[in-house]
Amino acid sequence: MTCKRKALTLAVTTLALPALFTTAQASTSFIANSFYDQQHPHSRYGYIEWAETVEQLSNGELKPEVYTGTVLLAPRANLQGIQDNIVQVAHHAAVYTPSEMPVANAVQELGFNFDDPLVGILAVTDFSTRNPIQLAEWEELDIVYLGAYNTPPYVLFCREPVRTLAELRGKRIRTAGSTVSAWVEEAGGVPVNVPSSEMYSGLDRGSLDCASNAANDLIDRSLWEVAQHTTLLPTGMYWSGPQWGFNSEFWAGLSDGERDVFKQATAKAMTRMIVQYLATADAALEEAIGHGNNVYEPGEDLMDSVEAYRERALAGIYDTARNNYGVDDAEALIDDFLATYEKWQGLVGEVDRNDEEALAALAMREIFDKLPADYGIY
Repeated sequence: MTCKRKALTLAVTTLALPALFTTAQASTSFIANSFYDQQHPHSRYGYIEWAETVEQLSNGELKPEVYTGTVLLAPRANLQGIQDNIVQVAHHAAVYTPSEMPVANAVQELGFNFDDPLVGILAVTDFSTRNPIQLAEWEELDIVYLGAYNTPPYVLFCREPVRTLAELRGKRIRTAGSTVSAWVEEAGGVPVNVPSSEMYSGLDRGSLDCASNAANDLIDRSLWEVAQHTTLLPTGMYWSGPQWGFNSEFWAGLSDGERDVFKQATAKAMTRMIVQYLATADAALEEAIGHGNNVYEPGEDLMDSVEAYRERALAGIYDTARNNYGVDDAEALIDDFLATYEKWQGLVGEVDRNDEEALAALAMREIFDKLPADYGIY
C-alpha cells in the first residue's frame, strides 16, 4: 500500500534527464541522488564512489548517473522523488518528513543518547532491514531501504561564543529532531528547524545565531566563514531514513545478481563513508582553527544540562514513541533497537575500527548475507 503523496516540487524543472525505465530489463542506466554537495561524505563516498563500485562489480551492466546538491530535488523532496521514480535511489533524511516516517523518527529520538557513529551506522542498518515494525513502514511508503548513514555527534557553530547556559539563552539554533529541539528550548534557546543546506545563509544573514551539525561542515560547507565560534557540545547523532532508498519497482525489476551487487557496494560504501566522515570532522576542526576560528569545550553547566536531559529522554522514550509518533508497540520497537545497538558494540569491538575492508566484510556477514532472497519485493 502506498501512502498519500503531495505534489512534488523539483529544484529545477528544465533539467534534461536521461531516458528511464520501469524495469531493469529495459536499461541498466538509473539515477541516484544525494542532496549534499559532492564533497560531503554522504555524497563523495556514499554516492560518487558507491556508483563507481556498482559499475565495477556489475562489469558495467549497472550504470548509475549521480546527482549531488539540490539541482534535481530539494532535501525534503527526495522521498517522493523515490516513490515517483524520478530517481531510482536516493538519500532521504526522515527528520524532514516526520508524518510520513513516524517509526524512523521515533527511533531517531534515541540519537541524543549515543555517540559512536561506527556502531550506529551498522546497528541502524541491521535494525532497519530486519525489524518488522520498521519494515512495515518502508513497505507502506513503497520504498526499499538498503543502508544507513550516521553522522558524528553534532556540535554547535555560532556567530558569537556559546559556552554556558547564560550564553545560550535566547539564541536561535538550527536543530534537527524533536529531542534536541526540546532540550534547546528547555535550556533557554530557540530551536529552528531548517534543512542543513540553509545553515550558511541563515548564519550569514543572522536569522540563525547557531547551527547544530557535524564538525566537517565547518569546511565542507564553509561555515567557518559565517560562524567563527564552535563549541564541542555533543547534541546527538542522526541516522533517520535511508542513505540508499530504492524505488520499489526498480528494485523488483533487478535480477538477484544485480541486487547482490547493490548489497556489496553498499556494505563497502557505508563503512568507508563513516570512517572517512570521522576523519574529515577531526580535520575540519583543525583547519577552522587555522582560519582563525575558536573551538571551545562546553562549560560545566551547559554539559550538565545535556546529560540531565538525556537521562529524562531515555526514561520517557516509550511514551515519546507511543504518544508523539503513534507507535502502538513502542516497547518492542525501542527494545529491539537498543539490543541491536548493544550487539554491534560487541561486534565492532572485534575488528580494527579503521579497517574499511574488515568492516565491510563484517557488514556483509552480519547484515546483507542474512537478508531473505525476496527482501524488498512487495
